[in-house]
Amino acid sequence: MTAVELLGLIVAALLLQLMAGIGVSVMRRRALAAIPPTTAGLEGAAPSKGAWVGWREFRVVQRAFEDAAQSQCSFHLQPVDGQPLPAFKPGQFLTFTLEVGPQGSQATAVPRAITRCYSLSERPDPSYYRVTIKRVPAPPDHPEFTPGLSSNHFHDHVQVGDILRLKAPAGHFFIDPDPDVPVVLIGGGIGITPMMSMLRWCVDEQPQRRLHLYYGLRNSQEQAFKQGLEQIAAKHPALRLNIVYSRPGVADVEGRDFQHRGHVDVELMRRTLPHGRHQFYVCGPPAMMESLVPALAAWGVPLPDIHYEAFGPASVKLPGTPEASAPLAAELDVRFQRSGRTLAWEGRDASLLDFAERHGVAVESGCRSGGCGSCETRLLEGTVQYDHVPDHDVAPGHCLLCVGRPTSAVVLEA
Repeated sequence: MTAVELLGLIVAALLLQLMAGIGVSVMRRRALAAIPPTTAGLEGAAPSKGAWVGWREFRVVQRAFEDAAQSQCSFHLQPVDGQPLPAFKPGQFLTFTLEVGPQGSQATAVPRAITRCYSLSERPDPSYYRVTIKRVPAPPDHPEFTPGLSSNHFHDHVQVGDILRLKAPAGHFFIDPDPDVPVVLIGGGIGITPMMSMLRWCVDEQPQRRLHLYYGLRNSQEQAFKQGLEQIAAKHPALRLNIVYSRPGVADVEGRDFQHRGHVDVELMRRTLPHGRHQFYVCGPPAMMESLVPALAAWGVPLPDIHYEAFGPASVKLPGTPEASAPLAAELDVRFQRSGRTLAWEGRDASLLDFAERHGVAVESGCRSGGCGSCETRLLEGTVQYDHVPDHDVAPGHCLLCVGRPTSAVVLEA
């Protein structure tokens, strides 16, 4: 074989190797493109990764009541554009904008836009989202009060086929993905919704992880996801259900329908939780949050292991957090620039939003707990403080009225 022939064989071999490498690369890319988006891990589920900006249209594809009283209804939502949904962190919420008509004596008035937040109640899935909404009636002792505007709109008017506009999942209340740390999920009433998202994700992705669910409510008529929870517990021995009824019905059987009578409190957990470190996740009405969360800290649970979210305004005081402001020695001027009004802040109101509403200043609001950002307003002058870090990431030079209180005279763009 001549030198020229040998060189030709070497060049041909190199070309074949190069073409084979290109072919493998193309095949690998095609194979990866064919794999549907995964939600197995949480590392890529941050709102800033893959989430859309602004509002996106979703179609209601299913409605389903989750309790015997039919007061809690799930809405399954699919994107109108048909594109896969970004993963979210179990425990996060969706923000909706709704055109809601007036109720009662104001029924002839023009509908208005409102913004509300609802926790996702299902594990991440690239094809749909699910929220579960409880109807909020007027208080039994004050039937003249207006019932929940958004919840009643969902129950009475939102049907399969309707189009809703919502923002991408958000919020800082979500489960720690470390499988080595046992989880304690505590839900009160409709506070079970983010717990269902965390629970379903855990049993699907980390089936060996130790889970304890405490769910407090009055009786079986109000228990959401009853059959589903019992089925999950039967299939997953790592899950321990602790259903707690405060007012069991005549047909409710302890040991079958519920495990404990009374309320979810630290004493119950002392008796039923094994020793060792746990991550606690608590969501419920204000009264539950204001008592249980500080009690966990007093019990000795490290503050980094206590995670909580309230439905409605709640004042949760933990060791090491600033106490509520003392009565003001002098009034502070609060100027609403757009409204052209300057008012005296006397410290009577829980937030600037409450203060504005009491004085008839129109301010957009949504969750009222620092989650959705609807009341975010430019802070032109002065300083504002929060009793707890808001879930919404506040833009520089802005403040949230729903959880903010002035610490000096302020000028607000609102």
